[in-house]
Amino acid sequence: MSNPPSVSGEGTVPAGLAGLVARAGPAARERPVEAWNPPDCGDIDMRIAADGSWHYNGGPIRREALVRLFASVLRREPDGRHVLVTPVEKLGISVDDAPFLAVEMAAEGEGRGRRLTFRTNVGDVVAAGPDHPIRYAVEPGTGGVKPYVEVRRGLEALLSRPLVFELAELAETREGRLGVWSGGAFFPFPDEADG
Repeated sequence: MSNPPSVSGEGTVPAGLAGLVARAGPAARERPVEAWNPPDCGDIDMRIAADGSWHYNGGPIRREALVRLFASVLRREPDGRHVLVTPVEKLGISVDDAPFLAVEMAAEGEGRGRRLTFRTNVGDVVAAGPDHPIRYAVEPGTGGVKPYVEVRRGLEALLSRPLVFELAELAETREGRLGVWSGGAFFPFPDEADG
């Protein structure tokens, strides 16, 4: 049994993705995916794993430029489905957790004046605040907390484990709740009453 083909840094783009790359290419720089309303062409065998890696037909996509291109035309539908959108087609993909992974954080200021800026694995940079909130999910069974920051239009980045520890070090108390400030907004950590 042979291994599935990988989309690596060498060679050409697989035929199954070449058309999508060609259609998404120039327009992806502007990211007008919310304005596009193409027909739904079903799902393709593309998956974003929980660690932020992208896979096609069971093999990893290793070309960073290709991953960034696909990320730039990713959209989350109102029903929660993740799709790649071009002016002429919409293709569903699967996402194990969040589509992006926050891999770097910079903290400036203190208290209410603090600003937390995150960089994702696909190159997005976003400052947390009212337009880019931080939310927390409690993992069933373990009780562990997973923080996310909204990157754009309902698409979130899961904070990598090192960033979780950095975020915890910035915790402050406000009205009896532990949490972090960013962009003038306070994002309280979940407590037992939150479930």
